[in-house]
Amino acid sequence: MADTAYPRPQLQREHWQSLNGQWKFAFDNEKKYKHPSDPISWTHQINVPYPPESEASGICDRGFHRSVWYEREFDVKAEPHGRVILHFGAVDYRARVWVNGHQVVDHEGGHSSFQADITRALGEAEKHTLTVWVEDDPHDLAKPRGKQDWQLEPHSIWYPRTTGIWQAVWLEKVNHTYIRKLRWTPHFEGFEIGCETFVYGDLENDLTVDVTIRNGDKILADDHYQIIGGEAHRKIALSDPGIDDSRNELLWSPERPTLLDVDIVLRYHDEVLDRVKSYTALRSVAINRDRFMLNGRPYHLRLVLDQGYWPETLLSAPSDDALRRDVELAKEMGFNGVRKHQKIEDPRYLYWADKLGLLVWEEMPSSYRFSPLAITRMVKEWAEVIERDYSHPCIIVWVPFNESWGVPNLTSTQAHRNAVEALYHLTRTLDSTRPVIGNDGWEASATDLLGIHDYDPDAERLQARYGNAVTTQELFDRRRPGGRILTLDGYPHRGQPIILTEFGGIAYRKRPEKGVNEVWGYSEAESDQQFHDAYRRLLEVVNETPMFSGFCYTQFADTYQEANGLLTADRTPKLPMQQIHDATRNIKPGAKRTYGI
Repeated sequence: MADTAYPRPQLQREHWQSLNGQWKFAFDNEKKYKHPSDPISWTHQINVPYPPESEASGICDRGFHRSVWYEREFDVKAEPHGRVILHFGAVDYRARVWVNGHQVVDHEGGHSSFQADITRALGEAEKHTLTVWVEDDPHDLAKPRGKQDWQLEPHSIWYPRTTGIWQAVWLEKVNHTYIRKLRWTPHFEGFEIGCETFVYGDLENDLTVDVTIRNGDKILADDHYQIIGGEAHRKIALSDPGIDDSRNELLWSPERPTLLDVDIVLRYHDEVLDRVKSYTALRSVAINRDRFMLNGRPYHLRLVLDQGYWPETLLSAPSDDALRRDVELAKEMGFNGVRKHQKIEDPRYLYWADKLGLLVWEEMPSSYRFSPLAITRMVKEWAEVIERDYSHPCIIVWVPFNESWGVPNLTSTQAHRNAVEALYHLTRTLDSTRPVIGNDGWEASATDLLGIHDYDPDAERLQARYGNAVTTQELFDRRRPGGRILTLDGYPHRGQPIILTEFGGIAYRKRPEKGVNEVWGYSEAESDQQFHDAYRRLLEVVNETPMFSGFCYTQFADTYQEANGLLTADRTPKLPMQQIHDATRNIKPGAKRTYGI
């Protein structure tokens, strides 16, 4: 990951230090070591943040490893009246961290970020040692693991494991009192921006915060608030232009992704304690009867399912440019959003989706064994994820469960139903501004949208199953896509929008991929023409089916043995981009095009 890319894009400070790069590394399969003072045999060098299973790490060992160690030296000097904060983007699965032999944090959860104030561990020295122990049992099916395989070789729809550090490690200096968190909530109806500022440290009674919001060079708000109890909560009213054309210049959407730049200054009387940059946006997402709504208008979702893997780096992104390019490619192929499947994506991806205009469904990686431990782990990590990503305007839907994974007995076991309903209501409690899909694909109960997974390769059968001649009652009472019931007993369709959230999956092996022998998909194509014809016909049907408020095609890029991407694994289009775009948008030959939107 390029070290010039600030890892936390919505709360940026001028001075920070990347700790990515070369670290000492050791496997510890027998868990012999307990502390950095133990005689650890450092057998490898690893390139952080790439996991040891990846080529880019310099190790590329995909065997079973339950425990690993990292260590590196770094230089920093603590200021007399300041703090040094150490940040980890994501470490899979449990991490324990020491600085100079002093434990500073213990964190569990492979997809959420965490931090530690390491000031006391630094003392007065300038050179320091950072040590990380990670436990990640490859056979534990009761932890959120997403698409990481528990077998030695990837099989079916599961992929190589990711052990240890897989997102950025970095540190920053702050004052003794500083802004620890910002939270942005757009209030479209009142043309207001909710601003929540959370201050941490040696709190004083007379702390204030200045908030300046700009649209380009134009100042929209320049406010001054008192910090009370370490917090300030305000709604900032913007001047409502009234007329839609003028309003649209301020609203965020994939077609016009207007971001509002924010400068925030924390003061104690006239002394500046902290200065950060952020951004927000004014937009709304909602459900109105059977339609998804964006900024108060019905909006047709054209999504593509994105696994977020790369051949040489696995779950880690090769670079910030690679994340940006994935956003650009999705838009160039005619989609207005992505469903990030079984992965909590790097905040830098969300930044580019915010900036370039791409909707994102955020989905919790699944565990595969139901138990109180599994649900407890999921609740903790999911809450951390929502808290971290809440302020990104690109995120429009939360999805805690997919295809009953981790809750396989929804039709018969009340505890499994309770889990889905509990996570649905927890999510709606933590964020009341976005729709939630309790369990995507089938066997729905508590949900704001009804997602259907149907990989029938025959476009005519899809049209017969969901077309004009089919009522919603008939669909939910009699049809069984994938051999599953769509809604559980006691949860009939209540008029929620219906979205075909997985379909297609046409396998087309455009060329052999390194290290991949057997490939598969839900159907197959053997030539460019056959692939184009099958894709175009499927997209024509789903675009023209009034029952659907949108769709999500499987998938964005080939992922290991799954050769059903529109792009190869290295992001090369399998067809000319114009053909993919026009088929996605159901643009007929000779019709006016809106390429890239």
